[in-house]
Amino acid sequence: MGGPGAGPVARRVAIIGGGPGGLYAAALLKRLRPEREITVWERGEPSSTFGFGVVLSDETLGGIEHADPVVYQELSREFVRWDAIDVVRGGQVLTSGGHGFAALGRQRLLEILHRRCHSLGVHLRTRTTAPPAAELARDHDLVIAADGVHSTTRAAHADVFAPHLTTHRCRYIWLAADFAFDAFRFEIAETEHGVFQLHGYPYARPALLTTGPAAGSTTGPTTGPLGSAGQSAAGASTVIVEAREEVWRAAGLDQCDEQESARACAALFADALGGRPLRGNASSWTAFRTVTNERWSHGPIVLLGDAAHTAHFSIGSGTKLAVEDALALAACLEESPTVAEALTAYEAERRPVVASTQRAAGASLHWFENLADYLDQPPHQFAFNLLTRSRRVTHDNLRLRDAGFVNAVEREAGLAQETPPMFTPLTLRGLTLRNRVVVSPMDMYSAQDGAPGDFHLVHLGARALGGAGLVMTEMVCVSPTGRITPGCTGLYADGHEAAWRRVTDFVHSASPGAAIGVQLGHSGRKGSTRLMWEGIDDPLPDGNWPLVAPSPLPYRPGISQVPQEADGTTLAEIRDQFVRSARSAARAGFDLLELHCAHGYLLSGFLSPLTNRRTDGYGGDLSGRLRYPLEVFDAVRAVWPSDAPMTVRISATDWAEGGTTPDEAVAIAAAFAAHGADAIDISTGQVVAHERPEVGRSYQTPFADRIRNELGVPVIAVGAISSWDDVNSLLLAGRADLCALARPHLYDPHWTLHAAAEQGYRGPGAPWPAPYRAGSRRPPTGRTDDPKPRLTLHTTTPPIPPSPSPAAASGSGTRAQ
Repeated sequence: MGGPGAGPVARRVAIIGGGPGGLYAAALLKRLRPEREITVWERGEPSSTFGFGVVLSDETLGGIEHADPVVYQELSREFVRWDAIDVVRGGQVLTSGGHGFAALGRQRLLEILHRRCHSLGVHLRTRTTAPPAAELARDHDLVIAADGVHSTTRAAHADVFAPHLTTHRCRYIWLAADFAFDAFRFEIAETEHGVFQLHGYPYARPALLTTGPAAGSTTGPTTGPLGSAGQSAAGASTVIVEAREEVWRAAGLDQCDEQESARACAALFADALGGRPLRGNASSWTAFRTVTNERWSHGPIVLLGDAAHTAHFSIGSGTKLAVEDALALAACLEESPTVAEALTAYEAERRPVVASTQRAAGASLHWFENLADYLDQPPHQFAFNLLTRSRRVTHDNLRLRDAGFVNAVEREAGLAQETPPMFTPLTLRGLTLRNRVVVSPMDMYSAQDGAPGDFHLVHLGARALGGAGLVMTEMVCVSPTGRITPGCTGLYADGHEAAWRRVTDFVHSASPGAAIGVQLGHSGRKGSTRLMWEGIDDPLPDGNWPLVAPSPLPYRPGISQVPQEADGTTLAEIRDQFVRSARSAARAGFDLLELHCAHGYLLSGFLSPLTNRRTDGYGGDLSGRLRYPLEVFDAVRAVWPSDAPMTVRISATDWAEGGTTPDEAVAIAAAFAAHGADAIDISTGQVVAHERPEVGRSYQTPFADRIRNELGVPVIAVGAISSWDDVNSLLLAGRADLCALARPHLYDPHWTLHAAAEQGYRGPGAPWPAPYRAGSRRPPTGRTDDPKPRLTLHTTTPPIPPSPSPAAASGSGTRAQ
């Protein structure tokens, strides 16, 4: 095949699909190596396309400019650019500026790419169904499958690509309005059937209208009396209308054809449209489908664009991803000596980027699916929540874009000037936390016979001195056989209470205002294992103790010890152990108690259908699986001081088929709240060894968000929250009441104080201990000129918007608790 400078890698290239991704890949590959023979098959008409406008980012445009200036120049002449987002709530238009968008008609984009391919000598076979990819691979060096979300290539080789397709809960329809919005517009319509939402943006200005095909076009006439793509002299906008499936059906839209649907949507959003009609383009209601694949290539066949991956339209990344795929594939083919190596490099380069985009798109998709949960939020908070929904736009980032908008959000919430959201107090029962930062429970595996020692005094004391509002212990076990490892702490033997009292006394005296909480738990089937650094979840080589669990199922079949199914006598004994430990915790001076019902330990084992196969009253449906954890909670709550808060940690999903669902997590949280839990600490997973978590930045927070806003109960958000900007964003948007961080506190015990310094905050929410105050003004860079602190974030005095209250910790670090 040859490498760079030795002739083209992939001399003969077949491309299945004539959308933007396929056409742009063809143009790039031909431009880079004119001797290549490239053929594109497109079964539709040259001018046929779904939808209306497409949005591209400055980043993508920069890649296009570098790779093909001719295409870039044509696009630049066509783009509609704007920087504002309008969020309409209760008749009020709330505008946030500084965002930066560029859009053009999808048909115009195809015309430009068709012309470019034609001028370069690419063979365009329109109105022609491509031969199967396997057949094309016999006489082509490379076959690019850019055949969309319904890819026949992917389906034909599903055994290799291993696709996973997820259909979501909303129905949506692509329509257009014959005028140009002056901003990206989000608006909702509350009807007797439920909520509909509009996503609208301009894609053509009046100055861009044409009356015939562009010179050199190979696609034939594509414009009529309305101009390019049929828009009017007033410009054109894409209008997507979306609703939950049950709302869509209740409104009777499942019975409507394209014209009836367009009329119904125009009536729903008559104010936004100024009474103008909407039109379709072979438009129909559909449910979005997320596509992922285990592999993107099979021999010389490679997936590109929607065939390989999809991202929800609400973050405008579909065409962007396809174009960027084409850029990366072309570059890898230039840099690699063989097609096989090029495809390996392409996938390695693109996968992390696509995964990050899909996580952001997923967060946005789920936000819109659950939009009805936020209707009680004040208008500015609702708008802030919408703008930060994907977690890519944050509080600080939004302030840089439009400080006036963020100030308005904070004023509406009654926030104290120059007080970041994370440094506002929160009261739960008789406990007031000085700020919203929690040090997560993290196993340290450093106890002797269950007793905390000097290590725990220094570890927990340092983090209290570091400014966190609440410092949580690791899981403190209620019995020696309830430990995870021999190094786990407990509250069950003589001397344990006094040892913990030493820690709590230090926290309270050395860092006034700091609170310390204890997490009580029992290991269940995950006990009697080695210290983490000796082999996490591996059984002890000797000295094992017997395990009990809801059902006799080992955590790691063939490796882990098989637990005994706990009978009634054992369950009563363990419940009493929790009560005894809770009494000791109160005497030891803890301010808050958290019951550990997550991560596959004993109480969590009862909640999950994957670990609870009982047929008695403690198994079966969710109410049966909840019975024993609620019995333990009630028994502990009865002996825990009435003015002291009690929280519960749950796993909101098992990340495994057949496990706890998000809907069940809401029901579990509701049950504990009804029994008196002051807050729910929401983690995920670690219940079964075969889990497949969707890990990423702040990846567990959507579960906390849903529970908080659906139930109205305080929540603690956890899971890869690492920056103070993320904490401020989650709090101000009303997605959490507390944020728990683990690894950041291992890296920096003074994380909270440093966050205050970086934000220029010197108020009571982050008091520097007297011996440390001399260091509070030193810039983090270590420079000696001590520049004036930057005041970035502001916030509250009362709890962040109508916020119920606080509670416990997070998970990770060593082993999350």
